[in-house]
Amino acid sequence: MTFAEKLKSLRKQSGMSQEKLAERLGVSRQAITKWETDAGIPEVENLMGISSLFDISIDELLGIEKGVKKSTDYLFESITEYDIDEVKRYDMKFGGANSLVLSGYDGEKIRVRLVSNTLSTLQNDFKVKIDDIRKRIDVDVSRKNGVTEAMAKEEVHIFVQIPTPYIGQIELAVHAESIEVCSLECDNIELDIKTQNLVLDGVIGTVEINCNLDMNIICRSLSGGVEVNQISATSRLCVPEDAEFTAIVKGIGTSISYEQDDKKVDAFDTPDADNVIGLNGIKSELVIKRMMR
Repeated sequence: MTFAEKLKSLRKQSGMSQEKLAERLGVSRQAITKWETDAGIPEVENLMGISSLFDISIDELLGIEKGVKKSTDYLFESITEYDIDEVKRYDMKFGGANSLVLSGYDGEKIRVRLVSNTLSTLQNDFKVKIDDIRKRIDVDVSRKNGVTEAMAKEEVHIFVQIPTPYIGQIELAVHAESIEVCSLECDNIELDIKTQNLVLDGVIGTVEINCNLDMNIICRSLSGGVEVNQISATSRLCVPEDAEFTAIVKGIGTSISYEQDDKKVDAFDTPDADNVIGLNGIKSELVIKRMMR
């Protein structure tokens, strides 16, 4: 179920009209219509308002998976594995998908799992190619048999597990409605992505995000750095209430602002903190918000 479908269902189950929901959230009825017709995603503060009003987590609202699900949770799947015996740099290109979860685990294989509840020919329609080139692992996913990018974005979910003992640097390219990176310790993770929803959970190291779409970024934990590179975009980044970080602004016409309790506040970063949140690019803004417990 998409966010639009979920919001409409929750509203109807509660017996509220679009006007009443708009009044409760402090937005216009047109905004509710836009969200329910899949013409846009609410900003973080409105997502938090919807989450509180209907007693549902933001992850559930956005359809973000928490961790890798079992095979029985999907009707069709295709699994590709490859043994790893030393530290490698991973360069992964996945094209389009509905969602992607990238995680580390205690094992010795890289696992790429494609799943769907509608594409019964999944194993024949997608080819996962893993190349071992000296100190680098290349992973590419290609489509066959007339499967389009649009179909992949609608019907396919990707789960990738990398063996924790053998993680060097990671480069990942994907276009997905939601992306989660979790349980990873890595000096540098570069995400070349197109998404509106990104979750970072249990990531140790620096995460570099290249994306020119407006994003909602949720950092459930902060240990290292988050660098956002954007052109003509406004993104929102939620950090834990007790997170300490230094904010750095680079580029042309870029700015960082701060919010708490849905109100603009003075900067609450900490000079010389070990963790760093940075914005670089052209004519872009990053709004940093605290996630209250």
